[in-house]
Amino acid sequence: MKTALVTGSAGFVGRHMTAELRARGWDVMPCDIANAVAPGTPTARWHDALHVFQAVTQPFDLVVHCAARAPHRAAIDGQPMNMAYNLQLDSAMFDWAVRTGQKRVLYLSSSAVYPVLLQDGDPRRLLHESATDMVHGIEPDAAYGWTKWTGEKMAAAAAAVGLPVHVVRPFSGYGEDQGEDWPFGAFIARARRREDPFTIWGSGDQVRDWIHISDVIAGALAVVDADVREPVNLCTGRGTRMYDLVQMICKQAGYRPTIFVQPDRPEGVAYRVGDPVRMNDIYRPKVTIEEGVARAVRQGAIM
Repeated sequence: MKTALVTGSAGFVGRHMTAELRARGWDVMPCDIANAVAPGTPTARWHDALHVFQAVTQPFDLVVHCAARAPHRAAIDGQPMNMAYNLQLDSAMFDWAVRTGQKRVLYLSSSAVYPVLLQDGDPRRLLHESATDMVHGIEPDAAYGWTKWTGEKMAAAAAAVGLPVHVVRPFSGYGEDQGEDWPFGAFIARARRREDPFTIWGSGDQVRDWIHISDVIAGALAVVDADVREPVNLCTGRGTRMYDLVQMICKQAGYRPTIFVQPDRPEGVAYRVGDPVRMNDIYRPKVTIEEGVARAVRQGAIM
């Protein structure tokens, strides 16, 4: 039986990754500090990724590194020192993976690595994987973007000494069980409470490329199965405004609230939509944003 270690296994991506690998017959060791137990118990070492990277030497067929502290907009803008912890996690993971001869690593990067100057609202511009060249002062999105960009550099360094590494860049992942720290989860929760007025952070005009969590997971594992060693966007190539998403959700929920925007709240870049060409050669997303909204309003319990 194939073995996998999933860090950040209690998070949104991590728990879906864990469930999918188990459904495929893998023996999965979940690892998340959110599930911490008392020191000295038999499973304690599996809950702290930094401890795993210090003490565990067994090789896994696949290490999926999802762990990161608060990778959502409010924290990205408001808690820049998360960068130090997340860099420590990534550095420790890659050092451990090389040192212990891990068989394969899947690194969850982010669309935040793309330069903010390329996301100024031009609807014709799709972010291709090659658009991360940090020259002439072009920078990624906040400290979190720098963290993931640096993580990709660590991945390249590990690959140069023989570690098989796969890097994926998810865009705006969403799903039925997403928490309220993320826009989609917050919107679904507000619609279920039938809030009126209905608030949106920022102008409401910011555009995102929404990809269902099932397609994030399937796409990422397809990259591993295809043994693709260059970064791959996990995206749809289709942009949807926050305001339009809210209208879609409220229509599906069967009510028409007054929608208020909050320009003083964090909203991120204006237009972030991925170029899906490289991904589509490996995997094509199955769930449209309309179907994803319908599923979430109909059945998903917000966690």
